[in-house]
Amino acid sequence: MQRYEQAVEFLYGLQTFGMKLGLDKTRRLAELAGNPERELRFIHVAGTNGKGSTCAMLESMYRNAGLRVGLYTSPHLVRFGERIQVNRNPISDADIVRLIDEAKGWLKDFSGKDHPTFFETVTVIALRYFAEQRCDLVIWETGMGGRLDATNIITPLASVITNVQFDHQQYLGETISKIAFEKAGIIKPGVPVITAATAEALRVIQDVAAALHARLSIVTREADIEPLPGKHQRMNAAVALETVRILSETLSAAPLASVSWPGRLQRIGKFILDGAHNLPGIETLDRELTGRPAIIFGVLSDKDWPAMLRIMAKRASRLLFVPVKSKRALPPEELLTVASGTVCESLADALEKTKGDAQVLITGSLFLVGEAMELIGVAPAPSRDERVLNER
Repeated sequence: MQRYEQAVEFLYGLQTFGMKLGLDKTRRLAELAGNPERELRFIHVAGTNGKGSTCAMLESMYRNAGLRVGLYTSPHLVRFGERIQVNRNPISDADIVRLIDEAKGWLKDFSGKDHPTFFETVTVIALRYFAEQRCDLVIWETGMGGRLDATNIITPLASVITNVQFDHQQYLGETISKIAFEKAGIIKPGVPVITAATAEALRVIQDVAAALHARLSIVTREADIEPLPGKHQRMNAAVALETVRILSETLSAAPLASVSWPGRLQRIGKFILDGAHNLPGIETLDRELTGRPAIIFGVLSDKDWPAMLRIMAKRASRLLFVPVKSKRALPPEELLTVASGTVCESLADALEKTKGDAQVLITGSLFLVGEAMELIGVAPAPSRDERVLNER
């Protein structure tokens, strides 16, 4: 356990190198690792919302067809190992320790401003692990954007763009067109593209696909699959099914009805956990809710939190504001400038205050949902808070 804690501490130290969009360091790091990406086949998934759910659906269909499937996603909710899975089994603590020891050797070739970031390093560790595990296919989720995201050093079998909405504007651009251009950066020459994007974003994707002679398939109707929770999940399912069709695979859609992706409209007793952390996500969540639950809300300061909160205030029977365990957290007292509510010292305090409520929604941040999973006993807590590794 001590070696694992030391490995996590090393990963935490990589965060001092910040977040730098670009592919040069990741390519160089992958070369030092033996270019494991050349041994693998990928489906690359980008988009503002629904990436993780779409990845989980693709993984489920291919795994149930008998393939050995790698799954790379971010962020994690509780433990770092959630990011790197094979057949839905997270990478072991022992393998994390071993691969980080290997990565330390690769990183000696870098110094100063050229040092790889946390995400760049973890991306190459994931590639190395999937190659070692002899995965038949890897479902490969972008971290942010696409064009300059570390995951974009691969050439996939198909490129998937779930949708394009406003989020991370400080990195991706202030308009839908600019954001769409960044996400369309995962499109490769001659590689098919599948998207449920619409309007302005779709036009950008169409232009990029045409320039690269990449066949474009546009998904406009959600899949008729029950009991997937929410219309948006049925649209994600439609994107996953179209991807499979484009790749000329004959796979059963049956696994989609029971696919699991924690923290997204997840119901546990009286609790609903939803990691909606941007305005489009909150709007989608509101459309799928029924009734007027007590809402525990915490949010990061770099989100459009006033608009998010106004929507939740109309839905809530009452609001409880909590701090999020992140350096980017918005102080819960500031939420009172937009809506009336009870400021709580912690999520644990808010859970205590809602013991008598029939239905409780916890939302606003994936950091918050991960903490909730620990506190209500859905996921065992690690020895130290590993959500800090999600910080940019």
